[in-house]
Amino acid sequence: MSADLAPLITSFSIIFLAELGDKTQICTIMLSSKSSARSVFFGAMAAFFIVDGLSALLGGELLYMLPRNVIGLAAGLTFIVLGIASLIRRKDSRDACKDVSTSFFRAFSLIALMELGDKTQISSILLTAQFGKPMLVLAGIMLAFTIITGMSVFLGHRILRIMPEKFLRIGAAATFILLGLIQTIEMLFGINVPP
Repeated sequence: MSADLAPLITSFSIIFLAELGDKTQICTIMLSSKSSARSVFFGAMAAFFIVDGLSALLGGELLYMLPRNVIGLAAGLTFIVLGIASLIRRKDSRDACKDVSTSFFRAFSLIALMELGDKTQISSILLTAQFGKPMLVLAGIMLAFTIITGMSVFLGHRILRIMPEKFLRIGAAATFILLGLIQTIEMLFGINVPP
């Protein structure tokens, strides 16, 4: 591996492998199964850039200013509430989720909350510290997020075509509640629950 490309290749590899099957990937799949695929993709990518990309560029100063447990607990409770709301909501929920601005904001806010203090954000900071080349690290992590998010959105969008909305709604609600419970348990008890 060329020394010049080591930060890019290493960052890409670490983030790509860390995100496979991660909570944010599951969230992206579920969001894109009910919403505009394009809006979910761009909302998730904006969140990844703001949280992970800026962490790589700024070296993590923002991470240490934010209370990780409070943010994580807020994210967990948000997911639980969204899951319960999905179960209660009427049939017209699919039309509301297709609204481009709502889909973008929902994806952005949920992914950003999940990424704050996540292993990929911390990895971004550590990779920048290790290599001292924030732009190459940023390029590597954003390339990894682009591929993972693209795969997730494609998969989520395809689920919509083969699964009846009732099952999709129940599955999405259960997934959000489960993700919320995992996040809440992790923050309250300081343990790492596998996704």
